[in-house]
Amino acid sequence: MEAQQMRQLLECVPNFSEGRDMGVIRQITDAIESVEGIRLLDVDPGRATHRTVVTFVGEPAAVVEAAFRAIQKACELIDMRQHSGEHPRMGATDVCPLVPVSNITLEEAADWARRLAERVGRELDLPVYLYEAAASRPERKNLAHIRAGEYEGLPEKLAHPDWKPDFGPARFNPKSGATVIGARDFLIAYNVNLNTTSTRRANAVAFDVREAGRVVKDPATGKPLRDEHGEPIRQPGMLKGVKGIGWYIEEYGIAQVSMNITDLQATPLHIAFEACCQSAERRGLRVTGSELVGMVPLRVLLEAGRYFLKKQQRSAGVSEEELVKIAVKSLGLSELAPFDPKKKIIEYRLGDDGVKRLIDRDLRAFANETASESPAPGGGSVSAYVGALGAALATMVANLSAHKRGWDDRWETFSDAAETGQRLKDALLRAVDEDTDAFNAIMAAFGLPKSTEAEKAQRKAAIEAATRRAIEVPLQVVRTALASFALIRQMIEQGNPNSITDAGVGALCARAAVCGAALNVLVNTGGLEDRAFAQAAADEANRAMAEANRLEQEITALVRQKMGV
Repeated sequence: MEAQQMRQLLECVPNFSEGRDMGVIRQITDAIESVEGIRLLDVDPGRATHRTVVTFVGEPAAVVEAAFRAIQKACELIDMRQHSGEHPRMGATDVCPLVPVSNITLEEAADWARRLAERVGRELDLPVYLYEAAASRPERKNLAHIRAGEYEGLPEKLAHPDWKPDFGPARFNPKSGATVIGARDFLIAYNVNLNTTSTRRANAVAFDVREAGRVVKDPATGKPLRDEHGEPIRQPGMLKGVKGIGWYIEEYGIAQVSMNITDLQATPLHIAFEACCQSAERRGLRVTGSELVGMVPLRVLLEAGRYFLKKQQRSAGVSEEELVKIAVKSLGLSELAPFDPKKKIIEYRLGDDGVKRLIDRDLRAFANETASESPAPGGGSVSAYVGALGAALATMVANLSAHKRGWDDRWETFSDAAETGQRLKDALLRAVDEDTDAFNAIMAAFGLPKSTEAEKAQRKAAIEAATRRAIEVPLQVVRTALASFALIRQMIEQGNPNSITDAGVGALCARAAVCGAALNVLVNTGGLEDRAFAQAAADEANRAMAEANRLEQEITALVRQKMGV
């Protein structure tokens, strides 16, 4: 399990200049999937743009191999001499970025991008430019700068010494064009829909919001104003880290503002949407919805969901699923086609391994599994789940209080409390499966062969590691459930008075979770060779049980006092 967590993962998001022939697209994705260890996450073809964005992940060497096979297949199947579409492009594989996902740095991803680019240039005889973190020189970091002139301008560009490719021949390839390979952080390709068919008006909105803004023109002549160096003077746009243009999509019968958000810290998705709404309204237009091209990190939609709830002065302390639902509705992501979070959110696709987790089961199935002859799930998983219910009850009181009539000036305090409760609840829910996984790891370790001295040593080390994990998981449950008492007490003292017994039940659940998980810690410490760690864990578990008993008694007394019984 720990080895799995340390595995390096790269995402690759190649853009191919084919969005209409599904047979061609399928052959390219088949080439990607032919590499062992690769997971194809998303295929997003666009008819009007005549372009398909593909997303896949895997370990670096496998990703680079899959990317090479895809670029090779695109060279075979796509003829750029016949290509036209709304999106800028310069080759059969227009751009191929590598994106670090886990346990790998951007610099390491850039090294892999350079290896891929060198091989593509050498084996496919294709001009290749490096961009973003892999760029060979500062002026080539920007994709738009490299792609200026597009496919049609390549013969002239390749003849210029300043535009010698980083790899491959400085020779025009009429069929396949050129490609750009690099490494970057997560980028969101995002289109905002307008109630107009005018590309000019869509561009006006794009110029308002994108970082580069627009060129300032002389009102008398209409010609661009220039600075002392002869460069056009620009009026910056509203959003940092955003590139954008306006276009008309015949397939939908509307114009869009098409954006690449390259810095999600500077400009979250919902801020880009709101900026388009503001600009459109000033120009007599209206935003009707939006669409995400490719995949999106979960946190982007969670942030959007919280933003729109707080804008309504409603509690943002709701479930992850509800936050995503609010984001999808508020951004109008289903206007042009149904938005399926399970297919479009990268974490959901990565986590969809076909394994049925305990927390995905209904209440009856979970109880039946617990009651079966199998030793797992057992007391550890049940303790975590009971703790999650305790945190959920406190969160419910916080949400009820945030929306209580007459308490409008206090909604933000209770919203913050509810968000805290959701974090506690989700951590405890994760521990339900983590505890069972830890137990199964111990069983697997004891089942290892022990015929030779080497096997015995390996088995002993595996048992020690698994036992330590079987202590760490319930110890984290102890800490999390113990932390929930503060929220429970706050809701009894400050929350909706009609719900104090709900918070009181939450305290009983929290006590059961702490004491139950502590017992699991204690039962596993005896078999650990690392006695210092075992003793520290046992001491913490015993202290936590005493503290949970004390807090539960205090809170129960407080509830009875407020009830007058």
